[in-house]
Amino acid sequence: MANTAEQPRERFTNFTPYEMKKGEEYMSADMLEHFKNLLLQWKQELMEEVDRTMHHMQEDAANYADPSDRATQEEEFSLELRTRDRERKLIKKIDQTIDRIDKDDYGFCDQCGVEIGIRRLEARPTATLCIDCKTLAEIRERQTGI
Repeated sequence: MANTAEQPRERFTNFTPYEMKKGEEYMSADMLEHFKNLLLQWKQELMEEVDRTMHHMQEDAANYADPSDRATQEEEFSLELRTRDRERKLIKKIDQTIDRIDKDDYGFCDQCGVEIGIRRLEARPTATLCIDCKTLAEIRERQTGI
């Protein structure tokens, strides 16, 4: 039995980086539209993965007589369900980010208020912290274990 479970994608397919126009303001209408389209495309890809998983589990569900075959299938399904659960959480985060774009509250650090930066947002469109604040948060997390 092949393992078809995969990690949630952190990247999208068919991605085109945003090219700022000369003199363009950070988080202009065009830029916000770019990120909203990026997020919608990513969400669509994740939703298609959910559909594929449901189809796979319905089609491939078999009642094997051999206990080891049955255990292998159950483990495969378990891995797929955990992966889809992580993707479900990611879809929720994508929806929250789209809501921030709609409210014109996207692209600025939640802690210090500076620009997060286009390239960081393209790498992680759901980012809410600038790289400096995120680095400090990770250091604190490692030191305190929280």
